Amino acid sequence: MKDRGRNRSRSKKAKRSSNRLNVLTIVIIMLVFTGVIAVQIKDLKSTDKTKDIELAAKEEEYEKESERTSELEEQRVYVQTKKYVEEEAKKIGFVYPDEIILKPLPKD
Repeated sequence: MKDRGRNRSRSKKAKRSSNRLNVLTIVIIMLVFTGVIAVQIKDLKSTDKTKDIELAAKEEEYEKESERTSELEEQRVYVQTKKYVEEEAKKIGFVYPDEIILKPLPKD
């Protein structure tokens, strides 16, 4: 009977140490997973900051291009006016048929 009692106490000790080992293994695995997740979160935050900077640059570029688009649209409308055609024609020397050009005499 004493053998049975010793076997039971040994088996209880073995179960306790086995349970402790299992718990320790689970805790270590959880810590590893927590570390991996923490590193991934850090990487995602740095990527997020980089993307925010890129987004701000793109928004600024978009604003500049929008302004340029509106300027080009205004120029397109102006180029189609009679006033623009007259100004450009005068630059290259054209005049209306009934127009008289007076030029000052050069001083000698």
